[in-house]
Amino acid sequence: MAARTKTAKDRPSYRCTECGWQTAKWLGRCSECQAWGTVEEYGAPAVRTTAPGRVTTSALPIGQVDGRQATARPTGVPELDRVLGGGLVPGAVVLVAGEPGVGKSTLLLDVAAKAASDEHRTLYITGEESASQVRLRADRIKAIDDHLYLAAETDLAAVLGHLDAVKPSLLVVDSVQTVASPEIDGAPGGMSQVREVAGALIRASKERGMATLLVGHVTKDGAIAGPRLLEHLVDVVLSFEGDRHARLRLVRGIKNRYGTTDEVGCFELHDEGITGLADPSGLFLTRRTEPVPGTCLTVTLEGRRPLVAEVQALTVDTQIPTPRRTTSGLETSRVQMMLAVLEQRGRISALGKRDIYTATVGGVKLSEPAADLAIALALASAASDTPLPQNLVAIGEVGLAGEVRRVTGVQRRLAEAHRLGFTHALVPSDPGKVPAGMKVLEVADMGDALRVLPRSRRRDAPRDEEGRR
Repeated sequence: MAARTKTAKDRPSYRCTECGWQTAKWLGRCSECQAWGTVEEYGAPAVRTTAPGRVTTSALPIGQVDGRQATARPTGVPELDRVLGGGLVPGAVVLVAGEPGVGKSTLLLDVAAKAASDEHRTLYITGEESASQVRLRADRIKAIDDHLYLAAETDLAAVLGHLDAVKPSLLVVDSVQTVASPEIDGAPGGMSQVREVAGALIRASKERGMATLLVGHVTKDGAIAGPRLLEHLVDVVLSFEGDRHARLRLVRGIKNRYGTTDEVGCFELHDEGITGLADPSGLFLTRRTEPVPGTCLTVTLEGRRPLVAEVQALTVDTQIPTPRRTTSGLETSRVQMMLAVLEQRGRISALGKRDIYTATVGGVKLSEPAADLAIALALASAASDTPLPQNLVAIGEVGLAGEVRRVTGVQRRLAEAHRLGFTHALVPSDPGKVPAGMKVLEVADMGDALRVLPRSRRRDAPRDEEGRR
């Protein structure tokens, strides 16, 4: 008998377990997410035909679709509503990811209590702590309500059983990596388990019109743990950021099917819980009566929100061959660039042989180029031991040629600085509309910017014959 020719229907297919990408042949590295060793054969034919089936709902002209079903309901936490785009949409699934101890559980327990206070049944499933531990936290942050139900479960079937019993309008699962299905092989938190648990919870959320908040773990690199497919399945992905040694917490939108992803919510974590900060700029400033050398203020944009932040610099004589360069809250590479620009373009030669320390106030992290001018002026002020004028903010990106470049959102930044009482600003050329009563000095390069420093006290100023500056 002649050998049967192998058709396309007999050939196996391969799929990436990380992102779901499919291919007809095996590859060691996924071409979509670039992960190694995640492409596996799953036995489905590469070519398959599906017969037409019964439709669940009839197709309608788009103008006849009821858009009220996607109307967001406020959570009672304005800063979270800002990031979500107005609140939680019925049937939406939100993934909140962050490092351990950053405050995810505290925030979501507060959200659950506020939803329950509006007589919306809320179910809080904890898989990492016992029910009594969560109760203690609820007592501390005053999150006790008769419509808030609590259960400690790690079995997916038990979680679905609680949904049938409580019939909540809001579900909180802390965390999705701790829940497992006995019908799926693998340990809790594995790729197959997370995929199955998330899929079951998403289906239940859509069928019941129930908003769902899922807590997710992150890896040591800051990425969300588990398969990337989890991020594709959910409707909203929020990143919970913050230094555990500081009070400030930021909730940043990474994905949002119901709103924008350029909003940031600011929170303050304290002993009594977590509270939203409608005006967080005060956390990033040091109140003082007299100006201090080595400090400069700038206005950074977190999403679309302008925040006034303070940059501090300190230079100290050193005896070691290689001076120290220490940064906190700033990118080391950008600080090194500003040092090079000041030495070459600003003619400040004292910086290369001194220990230099730079930091921000309040734990804020400045990574955008708009803070370059403030970093450079703070370093120049510290080197000359000359304070900058009071009520001054500096905004602008500094290039390697010493030029000061334009940045986005200058008008919003100036408006925020003017609202907080600052009267003077250094900005790149053509800043646009300036708030009334605010004096703006346009600078083209570092030479123009350094003129705000009184040169009579600068350490690098030339001396006369008697050694005076």
